[in-house]
Amino acid sequence: METVTVVLVLLVAVVVSSSAARITPIPLPVVQIGLGAALALLPLPTVSLDPETFFLVFLPPLLFLDAWRIPKRALVRDGGVVLALSIGLVLFTVAGMGLFIHALIPAMPLAVAVALAAVLSPTDPVAVSAVAARVAIPRRLMHILEGEALLNDASGLVCLRFAVAAALTGSFSPLSASGTFLWLVACGIGIGIAGTLLVTELQSRLIRRLGEDPGTQTLFSLLIPFCAYALAERVGASGILAAVAAGGTMNLVENRGRALALTRLRRTAVWDTVQLAANGAIFVLLGEQLPGILADAMRATGGSGWGAGALLSGYVAAITLGLMVLRFAWSFVTLRFGLTGGGAAGGVTWHLVLVTTLSGVRGAVTLAGILGLPLALPDGAPFPARTLAICIAVGVILLSLAIASALLPLLLPHLQLPPEPEGHAEEDAVREAAAKAARRVIERLQAELEKDRGDADIIAEAAAAVLQRYDRRPYRSVGSDQADKRGRERAAIEQRLRVAGLRAERHALFGLSRRRRIGDGLLRRLVREIDLAEARNHTDT
Repeated sequence: METVTVVLVLLVAVVVSSSAARITPIPLPVVQIGLGAALALLPLPTVSLDPETFFLVFLPPLLFLDAWRIPKRALVRDGGVVLALSIGLVLFTVAGMGLFIHALIPAMPLAVAVALAAVLSPTDPVAVSAVAARVAIPRRLMHILEGEALLNDASGLVCLRFAVAAALTGSFSPLSASGTFLWLVACGIGIGIAGTLLVTELQSRLIRRLGEDPGTQTLFSLLIPFCAYALAERVGASGILAAVAAGGTMNLVENRGRALALTRLRRTAVWDTVQLAANGAIFVLLGEQLPGILADAMRATGGSGWGAGALLSGYVAAITLGLMVLRFAWSFVTLRFGLTGGGAAGGVTWHLVLVTTLSGVRGAVTLAGILGLPLALPDGAPFPARTLAICIAVGVILLSLAIASALLPLLLPHLQLPPEPEGHAEEDAVREAAAKAARRVIERLQAELEKDRGDADIIAEAAAAVLQRYDRRPYRSVGSDQADKRGRERAAIEQRLRVAGLRAERHALFGLSRRRRIGDGLLRRLVREIDLAEARNHTDT
């Protein structure tokens, strides 16, 4: 019963924090940590976090979803930058910060210092989005940050695994580590890809035999990351890479377009909820654990009160500054050559490098990784400096969020990136190609219906009404900047008018329901149609 109570309290806390963050300037992760700390003071069941369970519950769905939704074209276009940030910067950070942390805190063994550096290397685009919610991040930079975060989650956590193994065994063999690394990567990725293809093929066969049920298909998608992770871990491979590979494979499988529209809509809604709940629960759990972690970490520093607190704060500040310095230097070189394709600066300014540096906010994966440190060594002794490492990681998360919250809203409005290759012309061409395909199918079906059923006048009227949507041309590609501006203004006005009309329809339907002049089933169906049309109008412009 206590487990059920804890789960319900976590979900309520996520809901409350999400609402509170909308009315305060404080980033959502900070609100959730604060709420978790408040919960720790209430007479509620405490949470004992088992590292293996924590990893299994939270990481697979988050990594799977990130890989599933990553924009492939943007990832390929800026692939060099993404790889340099997600792999090169991770290795640079693990080596540089591992040595720095060990020198800063001699009581922390080198293997544990490297593990802390590894867990601090992944970044969190969700946290960055929360920080910059009131000032939009340029789309191209956001795609780079998303790609970096996806791949550095995997690379950072693989490095963490090696560091933890070294801490547990007290030794590290480069030759053995290389073989293990190849097995972790190859087998983990293979399991993720093969498992996803197997499940999707099973889905296709069930659909052909029994028809498509949106609920069942959604449940299939929820099971994939957990099964891939668990199977990979079972055979000694990387469950993290298996979850990422599974998500990337789902990204490719989706291009077949076999799922029903209703399935995609429901599945998207469910996965959005899973992402919100998992991300939020991680930060709430952090807040709930924070008082105990802080007390233990103070004792680990050999002091208490203000002196120990000041020492911990100094560690956090020094490590955060070190991470930012390394990221700034690496980002400058990477962006200068990666975004421009050569040695010329080409629009890559110090301003852009600074924003990229500040966007390296630590978040859910760092927290999950550090809380996943083993509780004890093989001989039963406590894992060395575990609570101190957790406290430092939490402090870095909070401090990086605070710095980004203060500075990114000031820097983002004036940020300019090198131009993206695609623009409005490409969107217009794609829309026109889709419209032509639709017109061909409609006209062919119209001819078949006229041949089979007669009633040519009625069929022609219906076809003409449907074709009106595809006969409208985009307003942007009209030949001049002035016309382009006028077209965008007209499209925006049309959108407002359409949305106002749709909302009036919905309001009228609810009014009819209150007066009991429409049945509940018909009401739900008509309101859903209006909701979908309104959502489409919001995404079309």
